[in-house]
Amino acid sequence: MQTEALLAARLFLSPRLVGERLYCISNLSGRLSLYVMDAGGSVPEPLLPPGIALHTPDLLGGEPFLVFPALRIIVVVLDNNGDERYQPLAIPLAGGYPTPLFAGQLSDAQVRITDYDIDRGLLYMIAAAQDTARIDAWRGDLRTGSLTLLGSSTFDLLPAAATDDAARVALIANYTSGDSVVYERDTAGEQRVLLGTPMAARTGVEVPLTDVRAAAYLGDGTLLVRAAVFDDAGGLVRLVAGQAALEIPVVGAQHQGRGELEGFTVIGADRLLLTYNIDGCAWLYDASYDAAAQRVTLGRVLCGQGALAAGVINGVGYDPAAAAVTFSFATATSPTQLISQYDDGRTQVHTRERVLGIDAALLAAGEDASFVSQDGEYVSARLYLPAAALGFAGARPLVYYIHGGPQSQERPDFAWFSMPLIQLLTLRGFAVFVPNVPGSTGYGLAYMKKVDRDWGGRDMHDHIFAMEHVLPKDPRLDVTRAAVTGRSYGGYMTLMLASRAPQLWRAAAEMFGPYDLVTFLERIPETWKPYFALVLGDPQTDAAFLAERSPRTGIDQLVCPLLVIQGQNDPRVVEAESADLVATLRAYGRDVAYLLFDNEGHDVLKYENRVRCYDTLVEFFVQHLRPV
Repeated sequence: MQTEALLAARLFLSPRLVGERLYCISNLSGRLSLYVMDAGGSVPEPLLPPGIALHTPDLLGGEPFLVFPALRIIVVVLDNNGDERYQPLAIPLAGGYPTPLFAGQLSDAQVRITDYDIDRGLLYMIAAAQDTARIDAWRGDLRTGSLTLLGSSTFDLLPAAATDDAARVALIANYTSGDSVVYERDTAGEQRVLLGTPMAARTGVEVPLTDVRAAAYLGDGTLLVRAAVFDDAGGLVRLVAGQAALEIPVVGAQHQGRGELEGFTVIGADRLLLTYNIDGCAWLYDASYDAAAQRVTLGRVLCGQGALAAGVINGVGYDPAAAAVTFSFATATSPTQLISQYDDGRTQVHTRERVLGIDAALLAAGEDASFVSQDGEYVSARLYLPAAALGFAGARPLVYYIHGGPQSQERPDFAWFSMPLIQLLTLRGFAVFVPNVPGSTGYGLAYMKKVDRDWGGRDMHDHIFAMEHVLPKDPRLDVTRAAVTGRSYGGYMTLMLASRAPQLWRAAAEMFGPYDLVTFLERIPETWKPYFALVLGDPQTDAAFLAERSPRTGIDQLVCPLLVIQGQNDPRVVEAESADLVATLRAYGRDVAYLLFDNEGHDVLKYENRVRCYDTLVEFFVQHLRPV
């Protein structure tokens, strides 16, 4: 019943306030769909048929939906049960059945919306081919149904910003995480480099990384980007063709701690919203841009203090008609709420989501458990312990949780898959340790890049060091009763740790993690292959290295009971990876359980599947770790 109680708190994500109407994504029906309600709260009205599901906004990598009031339509991005073959479709403003946009000309590609112009009815999109390593950048005109090709590449090429008259478009090429090049394209089709070194111009020498994550044109026509050119933790940089990049200082910060500037949004001629990730928690500022002084001053804190502290935000947007910034906010113990911060200083909470029947005092807020690794690197981590009110006595058995990515971060976010699971485990008497070892995002560019071409190297040794030298010092933990678990890359690392350091674990549970890096790289989508050849290895030239860093090599050393969870439609880590793993271990006579969801992809999204997934995981750990 605890699983159902936690999941009774519905998700509310990606809000868009349009006048007095609030649009959002929610799983009210048991799957993610699109709804609209009155500002301030009303019964949410469904806008899509019940059999259609949206994907997780965080995994989508673009806008999940956009509202075009003047055109009387909503643009939605849909796939089929997690297969990630995203397509842009339109529904009437009042809701209805989706119809393809642009006469289905992009139907053979995976499409993501990376920028838009509501007033002009324009979409800027990236379309990844399904059968070849080609990615196209497009501008789509919703009024005429026409498409304009803006560029093509074998790597990500994102149309990230456009001038008000659409005469110039900023394109961001991403070769790997943090390795970005910014181009500008004009209406004549001429393209110039504004920042970074294009791949074709590299001569084998190492080039400075730029880590561009956001871009917008200012009122004077110059381009502002979030980049790590002058600050490893990210800053604002002004770009003008033919001129050197100019650092735009940001003053007035009220936050302290380790973190980085995540991004920004221009919402007026001299007004911006800036988002920071500080120790995993979100800070959102209303800021002003002084063009004469070339400086940004942070003003009102919209999120990060008081009741809106120690959490994570999702879907930040500004509506000029309502004069309000709207976002979704959650913490480790509080479900998502939709919140608007108005220009007149008012705060409006549109929802009242809560965990059903479980007192907040019984949930685990977590505590800082950061440590210094074997080579002196500071490693951020959190430890979640059962609440004292639960009455558990003695040292607690440990679940060691590893996030995906690898270039990602575990944060105090009830909307993310891991947090309800962590709460369930603490309610049953487990302690849960969540590290963000080097390679994680949120701590600057240099920290994030430490995992490139080193999967199963330093990262694995940091986890082993934590288990052997850090956690045993905490008398509240019983590391002799420990299990390891994780999703995606975290599933890969779970298999590495369970086979390379088998003495540490009584059980392991991995969710859609790569088993053989060579076959994993052969099975991923074609457009992913150039990227992974750079950050992980080329299966043709680096086969020996990839074999050495694969769980498959040495999997015979995995002796603890293993639970494997997989989605049948997963295009990232295909089901064959898990099937190969299970078959091999069963041939060795190992204790392996396999949970396969036939209507999920690289996540577990549907309510009934989440309940089964969480219950299976928790009972598996209870059986093997005995948290009495």
